[in-house]
This record gives sequence, structure tokens and C-alpha cells, in this order.
Amino acid sequence: MNSFAYTRAADVMDAVRAIEADGAAKFIAGGTNLLDLIKENVERPPRVIDITHLPLGDIEPRPDGGWRLGALVSNTDVAYHEEVGRRYPILAKAILAGASPQLRNMATVGGNLLQRTRCPYFYDTATPCNKRQPETGCSAIGGFNRAHAILGTSEHCIATHPSDMCVALAALEAIVRVSGPTGERSIPFAELHRLPGDTPHIDTTLRRSELITAVDLPAEGFAAHHAYLKIRERASYAFALVSVAAALTIEDGTIVKARLALGGVAHKPWRDEQAEALLHGRAATSENYRAVAEALVRDARGYGGNDFKIELAKRAIVRALAEAVGEETPR
Repeated sequence: MNSFAYTRAADVMDAVRAIEADGAAKFIAGGTNLLDLIKENVERPPRVIDITHLPLGDIEPRPDGGWRLGALVSNTDVAYHEEVGRRYPILAKAILAGASPQLRNMATVGGNLLQRTRCPYFYDTATPCNKRQPETGCSAIGGFNRAHAILGTSEHCIATHPSDMCVALAALEAIVRVSGPTGERSIPFAELHRLPGDTPHIDTTLRRSELITAVDLPAEGFAAHHAYLKIRERASYAFALVSVAAALTIEDGTIVKARLALGGVAHKPWRDEQAEALLHGRAATSENYRAVAEALVRDARGYGGNDFKIELAKRAIVRALAEAVGEETPR
């Protein structure tokens, strides 16, 4: 492991000032991703800034009827929080579908949002990787790519975003709160993560020296009609091949609102509001589920090893919608 300096931040602005003074430094909280990256020589920060003592560890109601998750709340505490479970069960289920209990105990809300890809070539410093070292090439294209992206890819990167929690937050349309040298701002969840384009090494739209302080959940949690479906190689502690967060509002058998977010298929949680709109005002039927599934993956592209994901994603969408409605899984 490379040596690095250590700083403990006293408050949010102290953390911001510390990282602004050293642009190569990294914030550390639970460390479930950063420490792995340091051990593998993927990340080599000259300084880590410990933010674990900042007052960002609460889950609290908001005046608009929603709830705020502090950036340092553990994934376990979110998943088992009574109000989160009651109002936002899709989020609790997504978190519990990810990682292991030990990792969930350490991982934080803010850290979950910022975790980097689990592409094996990204972790293997002996192979070219544009995400790790720009303009060196993408080894996954033409290589082992069973777990890689089918949507939103570029010639520079086909890695996927690994988070389960983020897929649910995308469907809920959460808001990310950040603090930086110029003050505080909010980022709609759909605008936080980036597609690879020609700069796959840039994961998010966070500005230099900004710190995530909270995630705000909206008042509407889709508790009545929701599903989180995760398809993976084994039953536990595995990243998604395809995951689907389905959130519906249904009145008199008609879908009046639909949100669908996909995981395991793109560089960020994948949504397509035009495709979702195909369900608005429609009956909850298998035919309509299949139509939206086709629309959601219409631009999908496989790279050999992951071609199967295109059909898998369609079937997963149909199954998740059926589960959200409360039907038996269609065949």
C-alpha cells in the first residue's frame, strides 16, 4: 500500500477547505471502496481526509413530507430504519440486495453514491483501462465482458455502475445535497452520475472540492406498488447482471405514474422517461409491460460476452412490473 497523509475534518467546511488545498486528496468515511482501490494501486491519494466525525449521521423528516438521509448514515441503518421501510420499501430492499451485512454496516450513503466500477480491468493495473488511465484503451471491449454495459456505452468504456442503492434512488428521483467552496447546492439524482463518453474517468458531475452532505427523499415513496428485482450470478454478495427498480401509482387498475430504473446495464442507473410514459394511462397488463421493456432497451448493444443481457433486461422489466402490481410473475 502507498503511504499517505491523514487529516481529520472538524466540520463540513473544514473538510471542503482541506480537499481544496490538495486536489489529489480523497475523503474517507466507511472506506469500503476507497481502501480496496488503494490496496490495488488504482487510487494513490497523497492524503485522506477523515469525515467520519462530521454531523451527517442522521435520518430525519423534512417539512415537505420527505425524509433526509445524512451522508454518513450507514447502509444498514437506512435499510432497517422504520420510516424508510414503511415509506420507501423499494430503497430498503435495494440496499439489502447489495453487498454483505458486514459491508452494509460500514458503507455510508455518500460513499455508496460515489463507489467506482467493479470492472476487473479497472482493478487490474497491468491492463489498459481508460477509466483508470485515460487514453490507454478499454480492455473490456473485445475482452471478458459478461458483466458489462449494454446501454449508454462509448468506444472508450463499457463499465457499469455497481450500486443497488443508487438504482432505487434514481427511481425515487432523490435529490443530492452537496457543499463546496462556493456554498451549498442540490443535484437531481439523474444528473449526478455521467455516461462515459470520451471522459470515462470522470464519474460524476460533482465540482472540485465538493462534499456530499445528504440525500433527500421525496414525499412520494411508491410504497403500495413497487419492486426491486436483482438478477445475479449467485444468491448473495454479487453485483447485478441486471436489476430493476419499478415504482408505480395505480388508480382503478390504470397506471397513472411509472418509474423504472435499471442497474447492471450502464455506466449510471438507467432511466428513460419516454419509455416509462408508455405505461401512463394504460392498464397493468403483460402486453403493456413488454412494450415498455422493448422501448427501454431499444438502443442496447452487446459486446459478445454480454449479448444475453439484452433479452435478460427485457424479461426482468416485465417481471418487476408484474411484482410491483402484485401479480404472479408472467411467463
